Amino acid sequence: MDRIGLWSEVKLAIIREYMPAYSMLVARHNFYHLYIDGFAGYGLHESRTSGDIVPGSPLNALNTLPPFREYHFIDLDPARVEQLRTYAPDRSDVHVHEGDCNDVLLKLLPGARREDYRRALCLLDPYGIDIAWEVVAAAGAMKSVEIFVNFMVMDMNMNVLLHHPERALPSQIERMNRFWGDESWREAIYAKQATLFGDDDQVKLGDANAKIAEAYRTRLKAVAGFRFVPEPLPFLNDHGATIYYLFFASPNETGHNIVVDIFEKYRRRQGL
Repeated sequence: MDRIGLWSEVKLAIIREYMPAYSMLVARHNFYHLYIDGFAGYGLHESRTSGDIVPGSPLNALNTLPPFREYHFIDLDPARVEQLRTYAPDRSDVHVHEGDCNDVLLKLLPGARREDYRRALCLLDPYGIDIAWEVVAAAGAMKSVEIFVNFMVMDMNMNVLLHHPERALPSQIERMNRFWGDESWREAIYAKQATLFGDDDQVKLGDANAKIAEAYRTRLKAVAGFRFVPEPLPFLNDHGATIYYLFFASPNETGHNIVVDIFEKYRRRQGL
């Protein structure tokens, strides 16, 4: 199993708290609802803080009441897929998919069409910027899918959003473009500055983490078409640097309001 830090335990707790509220809400309206986990992992974690075993999002989803009508767990690692299959081997409502979640999700999302009275809650929790914008945009366009997105700003800062942007490898820029959907991310964190020689250099703006997160929030609403995108929750390391932001996006105001309350509770706990 994976070993996780306290911030990951908090993230799991937030999503676990929302699952029954969401399931109850959609079940009350007789919608057929799916849970989709794009980076499901092993389903169990070991806490670095306490040494305890911490249930992952797949097990939290399986234990949610009222239950989802379908569960879809996706992972690229064969060992993780094998373990995921042990949790509910005889249940026809539980499906485990081995493969790139971006490919699998584009096949699964049509199963939650609004016109078929279906809904879906989708968790996209990668270790890096491995989510294709094509998938996020497809979910937004459906008007029936709610998503949690782990926005890995640490990966961006280490590999793409450098103080000297010309030093970023083309392969890393390609990753960022796939995640963002185009190259407009540059406008959020870089400004042109004249040099002594009359040229323009790109200079990284201050508070770049907050700026890139707000630009993504705007993009989720204006481009992907999610009606409600609350301010994301930042997760910090021991030195106070932001590792990632947890985003939520939804077509539904009730879900949005519930998540805002949950986020605010954890903001207060972390003193944010």
